[in-house]
Amino acid sequence: MTWEVGGRPLLWEPRLDVWPETAPLLFPVVGWTRNGEVRVEGKTYPLALHGFARQREFRLVTQHADRARFTLASDAATRRLYPFDFTFTVEYAVEEGAVSTVLMVANTGDRPMPYACGLHPGFRWPFAGGAATDYRLHFAAPENPVVPRIAPGGLIARATRRLPLEGAVLPLAPSLFDNDALCFLNAASPGLRFEAPGGAAITVEGEDFAHWGVWCRPGNGYLCIEQWTGFSDPEDFAGDLFGKPSMRVLPPGATGRHAARYRYTAAS
Repeated sequence: MTWEVGGRPLLWEPRLDVWPETAPLLFPVVGWTRNGEVRVEGKTYPLALHGFARQREFRLVTQHADRARFTLASDAATRRLYPFDFTFTVEYAVEEGAVSTVLMVANTGDRPMPYACGLHPGFRWPFAGGAATDYRLHFAAPENPVVPRIAPGGLIARATRRLPLEGAVLPLAPSLFDNDALCFLNAASPGLRFEAPGGAAITVEGEDFAHWGVWCRPGNGYLCIEQWTGFSDPEDFAGDLFGKPSMRVLPPGATGRHAARYRYTAAS
């Protein structure tokens, strides 16, 4: 996947030795699970980091000049990992200077279905010149500067850390990610701006995502700005998927819709 505006490439180009993905789709869980497993009604299933959608082939449903829709449906292989019937549909649309993504999760089974989904695009950092340390995130609203630490195994720790967040503005530096991702859980902001020192910016807006994740492997030239409906297992959680904090539960026949839009603005 690529995204360029005015000849400027904005998305990370995968590297096997650093991070081999660009913008994976997260479903039916987001983040890490304890021991790479989930528990459903007394049974254990091998459902690990970010679920399985990013590793599956989607079927092209419709295609037009400015948009395309793809879908993934449950089958015998997915039921061995996640014992529910579903369709997971993604639609991409482009316009001048912007691209949008819509996720639709449908429960096609006959019982309630717990799920989480998310978007994980990696942007070039820097993407418009200057030093990485001259970039910043500008949230739409002031956010809590205290975020959870990441426990062994990628779980959400009880311990916290304080970020150099001043109201709604977070100056960026690779060292911020020495303890893995920054997780803004139950965030106040529906959107943010990834701002370059010269005034160029990538604006990220979301609809029905409760949480932000910001992540990279420090010093490798990219920054992931992620939108999630759920998050990793807390370090003290070992319960059923239905009882995991932040999981959505869809009744039979219901559909959840989650959308994001990315816009590039050049320096004035």
